[in-house]
Amino acid sequence: MVDGLQAMVHVQPWTAAELAPRLLMWAVMMVAMMLPTAAPMTLVYAAVARKAAREDRPVAPTFVFVAGYLAIWALFSVAATAAQSSLDQLALLSPAMVSASPLLGAGLLIGAGIYQLTPYKHACLAHCRAPAHFISHRWRGGFAGAFRMGLELGIYCLGCCWILMGLLFVGGVMNLFWIAAIAVFILLEKTMPFAETGARVVGAAMIVVGLLSLAGLVALG
Repeated sequence: MVDGLQAMVHVQPWTAAELAPRLLMWAVMMVAMMLPTAAPMTLVYAAVARKAAREDRPVAPTFVFVAGYLAIWALFSVAATAAQSSLDQLALLSPAMVSASPLLGAGLLIGAGIYQLTPYKHACLAHCRAPAHFISHRWRGGFAGAFRMGLELGIYCLGCCWILMGLLFVGGVMNLFWIAAIAVFILLEKTMPFAETGARVVGAAMIVVGLLSLAGLVALG
C-alpha cells in the first residue's frame, strides 16, 4: 500500500511535449481502427456521388463525408488522451500502457460487457449496419450537408463503440494484436449476419471474464 502511494507521488504530470505525441498516437490509432468499419457506408455514399455526377448534378466529394466521420473520432482521441493522462497520474497504468490495477481491468471488461447488452448500444449499431437506409433518410446536399452526414454517422459509431476502446487499457494500448482484434470485432459487428446476437454473447463473456478476474481466477494483461 505504501509503495503504491509512493508511486503515485512520483508520477509527474505530462508536459506539452509529451501530450502532443500521445494525442497524435490516439488520432492515428482511431483512424486506423475505425475508417475500415465505415467502408460500407462510404461505398454507398460514393456510389450516390458517382450517379449524381453522371446525371450532371454533382454532390460533395466522398472525402467530405469521410472527414465529418473522422472529426468525431478526432474529438474522441482528445478524450482518450485525457483519460490516459488521468490514469497515468493515478499510477493505474504500466509503462506499456496496460492497466496496472486488477480492479480497473476487471471494471473495464464488466462495463464494456454490460454496455454490449443495452438498447442504446444496439440502436446505434442498427444505424451503422444499414448504409442504404442511413444515406437515403439522412441525405443533405452541399459540402456542409455531406460533412454533417459524416458527423451523424460518427456519432452513431461512437455510441456503438466508445467503451470498447477502453479495453485497449486491458490488453495494451500499444499491443498491435489487441488493437487489430478490437477493430475486427467492430467491423464484424457492423457487417456480419447475426452480429447483434454475437455482440450480446461477447458482452456476456466479457462480464464473466471480468467477474472471474475480480475473484482472482483469471489474470488480465
